[in-house]
Amino acid sequence: MKPPQRGGGPEPQLLTHREPDYDEDVNDDPDLYDEADDSAPLTPDDRAWRRKKVWKRVRRGGYVLTALMIIGPIVAFFVSYQMVEVPNAQTVSASQQQVVTLKYGDNQMLSQIVPADGTRTFVKYDQIPETVKHAVFAAEDADFMTNPGFDLGGVLRAGWNQVGGGAGGGSTITQQYIKKATGDDEASGLGGYTRKFTEVVKAYKMNNTYSKPQILEAYLNTIYFGRSANGIVAAAKAYYGKELKDLTPSEAALLGGMIQSPGRYKDEEYKHRRWDFVMNQMVQKGWVSAAERASAQYPAQIPVEQARPSAIEGPGAHIQAYVLDEIFEETGLDVSDLKRKGYTIVTTIDKKAQDAAQAAITKVMTGQDPNIHPGMVVVNPTNGEIMAYYGGENGTGTDWAMAKQEPGSSFKPFDLVALLEQGKGLGETYDGTSGRQFVPGGPKIRNSGGDSSCGKECTVALAMKKSVNTVFYDIALNTVGVKAVANAAHQAGVQSQLGGPDGNQLDANISIGGGNTQVTTVDMASAYATFAANGIYRKPHMVKQILTPEGKVFWEADRSMTTGQPAFDKTDSANNAKIARNVTESLLPIPKSSNIPCADGRKCAGKTGTHQYGETEDNAKAWMVGYTPSVSAAVSMGAEVDGKQMPLKNNKGKIVYGSGLPGQIWQEFMNSFLKGTEKQNFPTFIPIGKKVDENDGDDDKKKNDKGSSSTQQTQNSQTDNPGPGGGHHNDPSTDQSTPGNGGPSGPGNGTDPPETGDPGDGIVLPGLGGGGRGHR
Repeated sequence: MKPPQRGGGPEPQLLTHREPDYDEDVNDDPDLYDEADDSAPLTPDDRAWRRKKVWKRVRRGGYVLTALMIIGPIVAFFVSYQMVEVPNAQTVSASQQQVVTLKYGDNQMLSQIVPADGTRTFVKYDQIPETVKHAVFAAEDADFMTNPGFDLGGVLRAGWNQVGGGAGGGSTITQQYIKKATGDDEASGLGGYTRKFTEVVKAYKMNNTYSKPQILEAYLNTIYFGRSANGIVAAAKAYYGKELKDLTPSEAALLGGMIQSPGRYKDEEYKHRRWDFVMNQMVQKGWVSAAERASAQYPAQIPVEQARPSAIEGPGAHIQAYVLDEIFEETGLDVSDLKRKGYTIVTTIDKKAQDAAQAAITKVMTGQDPNIHPGMVVVNPTNGEIMAYYGGENGTGTDWAMAKQEPGSSFKPFDLVALLEQGKGLGETYDGTSGRQFVPGGPKIRNSGGDSSCGKECTVALAMKKSVNTVFYDIALNTVGVKAVANAAHQAGVQSQLGGPDGNQLDANISIGGGNTQVTTVDMASAYATFAANGIYRKPHMVKQILTPEGKVFWEADRSMTTGQPAFDKTDSANNAKIARNVTESLLPIPKSSNIPCADGRKCAGKTGTHQYGETEDNAKAWMVGYTPSVSAAVSMGAEVDGKQMPLKNNKGKIVYGSGLPGQIWQEFMNSFLKGTEKQNFPTFIPIGKKVDENDGDDDKKKNDKGSSSTQQTQNSQTDNPGPGGGHHNDPSTDQSTPGNGGPSGPGNGTDPPETGDPGDGIVLPGLGGGGRGHR
């Protein structure tokens, strides 16, 4: 064989070997150069070669930079898209304050709680009229329904404007919503570009996440329109005093135009210019015809001062405060929670009852000392709803309907409840003479004016009618015990702590509503409502429902509030009803004997009460509480100057008793509110314990009608004159050993003679926000 050929020929070309490119040199590798060559003079060819090499590197850098400029933003956009979160309408509404609306039980407006930044009410997309949508599109984003959430040309123009020191602009509706929802409105410097980029990413993501109707709904419920109006619903009311559904195209055009610069709502020239622009845009897009445009008039607007609801004042402010407290107690929601959601609160306040209550107070108190403060609460016995509430004309001052005060003799029905629970009743007899000393060395308990006409065999029925202190003091101290009286009051519905701050300082003064016995007007209206409801206790409440902005029920009063439960005997419903009805039987004669009967022979039950002012002959407190089967009303009254208690005296200088100013307010309300309604009867009376001879001690059958003459004091304790010796209005003896808040002589409470003074005229009914003459 021939030996293999070695050497001589070229090696086979490697697969990676290639010919040099047209712009490459075979010696392009710097390692091929000898260091000695660097110092050699450059030939023209060398210089040309080096220039070619530099430009090659510049081109390569340009390619890389161009690639980065194209690919970088795409990558950044993709990464940002994954990281950003899109705010929805619910999230935004949770962070922004809205109007909280309070309504009467029949859905009429009662008041509004307006946030500091203005009004805001949410509305759903399908509740927004087409003409409003078109006006907003025309003003802000004509291609909203088709664009991807941002306008690239607009974004570039905005960036160029920022470079030149101008404003941004060019945002779509979606971008504007993102900006308003996030609160990020930085417009200059690097932060402005960063914000704009993030805004575009969020707008694009929002466009892919939500439908156009959802985005528009979120937008129109969020943006500011000027005139303290946030959202399109509030704007319609702030500019025109109208509901959103009633807006004309012309009115909608102005609202759309105001979105751009809402702070210029007082600039008429600007508003006219924006209105013209939007109307023309609507014609161009075919949303308004040329004929409609030609006939359109610039819309008239309500005065600016009427645009934003003012904070509620007067009696309504006390109602509002009560509502907020009750909502917090029942749901844990405070006012900030309510504002974030924009809830509507349907109250139990009956407008007819509220108007009647305020009218009665105004009529009776006109011309009286403005330092006399009545409180009034009206409760529906059938469901526990508070129908009317008056805590005073000064809505930011003391709420006299919730102030704790001594109830005087109006507390005596609870003595009777405790007695009835022991199986004893109206036929029981006690020593009703005045000046009895129940504890050796203790105080002598007196009746009003030292009246002993009820005698040593005074029935409980007659003692209630005459408001005989000694009988009820005896019952509480020696028959049932003071704790049983307190328990009876709590069973009926009194929520206030009895017996002092710690609840343990109970004594026999509770029998006549003195000592440490203090209750609210709400307590008494509620407790008497239990008697009216035949022994069924229903928790008094002022909130019927809480509604979401969409009108759905978020919360409503528990059925247990309205259905109630037996108050006095939870195991025997018949006995429970009998206890309540026996109390009612004892109270039926009192309105008539106090000269404040219900009109047209309507059966009303009730009890007056007074509390003594220190050791004087005057009264510090006066009450009238009474009811029919359909309504229970309590009226309290006290006098105070600069926080200091004063004696209760009318404009003629006479002592105020329960049957006086409070009784007159109660009577006026009952007659007005119940006029024309069906006369209801209480259930059949079935006595507990001993029966009462219907003629026994019935003074009305023993005397001629002589009006309210003071000569009738021994027959009818409800006279204009408290009786010989001045009396202490059924208070304990003036011996200074009797404890009580009314002074050393103990609590006064009374038989409540009526007053004959003319309450005055010139009556003006104050609204919930005040403004009436009232009694001040």
